[in-house]
Amino acid sequence: MIIDISQEVFTCNVFPGDPSPEMDMTMQISKGDICNLTYFKMCAHNGTHIDAPFHFINDGKTVDEIAPEHFVGECYVARHTGDVSADDAKAVLARAADAGADKRILIAGRATVTADAAKVFADAGILLIGNESQTVGSEDAPKEVHMILLSKEVVLLEGIRLDGVEEGRYFLSAMPVNLGGCDGAPCRAILIK
Repeated sequence: MIIDISQEVFTCNVFPGDPSPEMDMTMQISKGDICNLTYFKMCAHNGTHIDAPFHFINDGKTVDEIAPEHFVGECYVARHTGDVSADDAKAVLARAADAGADKRILIAGRATVTADAAKVFADAGILLIGNESQTVGSEDAPKEVHMILLSKEVVLLEGIRLDGVEEGRYFLSAMPVNLGGCDGAPCRAILIK
């Protein structure tokens, strides 16, 4: 079974203050043009997207410099509501290890990764952490959590949709668009059960 966990771009949630995606049909068959041609403009962090270290670390890796294994491979979906504490993070990692999928963690639900939890995840050497919010940390102060994770090259997969996805092991494919020199990029994220 393949589960699409991505937002549609033009109706997606947008982090407060980020520009919303825009689309323009520059050519249309219905208007006599030879083809349909879409022009669009968007923030690299709209909808379902990844954050590269360069997002908060000036000499950090950009999207095109991150190894593909961060985005593709076994992952563990954990359900949580509220703040994710250090103890919660340790429990998630234990369940993920038992399932053989402790390198990529996705958190389903209205959850916020705290700085203490971020330290646990970063110290565990995971490759990626994903969540349903448009930011992995607190919306009003996201920098600390981003710095903890991105400084250890833990890639962030933000804005995923996990409604109806049960906790457990899946195969994740969330390759970002290869935007050279960029701090983030949209992606089409799927889970395979």
